[in-house]
Amino acid sequence: MVDGMVGTGTGGEPESSDSLRTFGAVVQGLREHAGLSREEFGELVRFSKHTVASVELGRRMPDPEFVQRAEEVFGRTGALQRAAGCLERQPGLAAWFRRWAALERTGITMCTYECRMVPGLLQTQSYVRALAADNLPPLADQQIEERWAARAERQKLLWKRPNTAFSFIVEEHVFLRRTGGKAVTRDLLDHVLEISRLRNIEVQVMPLVRESHSGLQGPFHLLETPENQWFAYLEGQESGQLVTDRKVVSVLQRRYARMRAQALSLDDSVSLLQRTRGDL
Repeated sequence: MVDGMVGTGTGGEPESSDSLRTFGAVVQGLREHAGLSREEFGELVRFSKHTVASVELGRRMPDPEFVQRAEEVFGRTGALQRAAGCLERQPGLAAWFRRWAALERTGITMCTYECRMVPGLLQTQSYVRALAADNLPPLADQQIEERWAARAERQKLLWKRPNTAFSFIVEEHVFLRRTGGKAVTRDLLDHVLEISRLRNIEVQVMPLVRESHSGLQGPFHLLETPENQWFAYLEGQESGQLVTDRKVVSVLQRRYARMRAQALSLDDSVSLLQRTRGDL
């Protein structure tokens, strides 16, 4: 999820990263230079051709035995051994989300509509833990910590980029659900109210009763780059899509503009959140 927009990868393999893909490309280049097919190379290093493919495509962290045996095949130069020491998995961020996360770091306008959960940039540690508790397949403690660490790192943007305009529209029922219990929800509401006081951040609540609603097709995110180019991001279960088509982005921009008018005003949104906090 985007804002559970962290993942565990697929097939039990670690999530890809630039360093993994670079390492894999080097292995592939050396293998092809040696005139070996993946199957032939796999026999020499005693790993299947499918494992070789996963390493070369940057989808799998190479086992130490793989690196050592590959060194022997390629003449023991030590290059792969040194490169393996620099590999990173980029834990905590789902593979499909990383391009969007990279855009976030430079965006000058960011808009988020969410109807499933509180957006990741507004979440608290206890809320993230509550979300992780319901994850299937279950997450290990380390994965939960990585999930929160990645989320907390992204949230620094709210303070580090005071000239970036952040807009959030969140459905009222997301707060009323009390994910994690009353204590977690109280902490979450206090956090959202505090963040809403920042000059560059607008938080609006879409009320429960709303006869006209332009966001019924689901959550989405919009972002403007310093070059004034707009992108959108859509996310489903175990997948995400970065949208670059200007026509599609334009449609989403118009929907978001309409929802801003349909949601409660900034002041009324704060008042509602305060009342919700007082009812806990």
